[in-house]
Amino acid sequence: MKKMSELITLCRIDACAIMCSQYESQPKVWPSPIGVQQVLFKFKMIPEMEQRKNMVNQESFFSQRTIKEVKQLNKHCKDNRVKKMTQFMFNNICGKWVVHGLNFWDLNDLSLLLDEKMSNIDKRMDAFAITPLNAQGASSSSSSFMVALPLMTMISGWIYELTNLHLNLAS
Repeated sequence: MKKMSELITLCRIDACAIMCSQYESQPKVWPSPIGVQQVLFKFKMIPEMEQRKNMVNQESFFSQRTIKEVKQLNKHCKDNRVKKMTQFMFNNICGKWVVHGLNFWDLNDLSLLLDEKMSNIDKRMDAFAITPLNAQGASSSSSSFMVALPLMTMISGWIYELTNLHLNLAS
């Protein structure tokens, strides 16, 4: 009953509770029999389509909840997969791991991730190209472009090798 009271206070709604028990002949009602009648009367005054809009039984509630949880699980699995492939990619750039331990699905995911990363890098490079140069010939925003260029060359070579490996495995 305390939870019903909190629900009414927090959500500013009219609510009532009717609890039946096999051990008692009369159901328990909250807040009172008259209060229950008032809430039910207000509910019955609402058009039937509005009444049924948010109504669920236990089966449909658990079905909706399961669908929501499965979607959330799939999202977390995808996020974990992207993190794993990103970690693998950066470890390969640093020379810590080799590509030979990956299966076809791993290579496909890695290829998609690399395409996405390269697209992002291209966009950033285009943004740097648009940025006006100061008197010394360097970008006025920062010097990270100058530092990133050799890394880009290294990544491009690595991507080329990975793509060739991926194509050889696919054929």
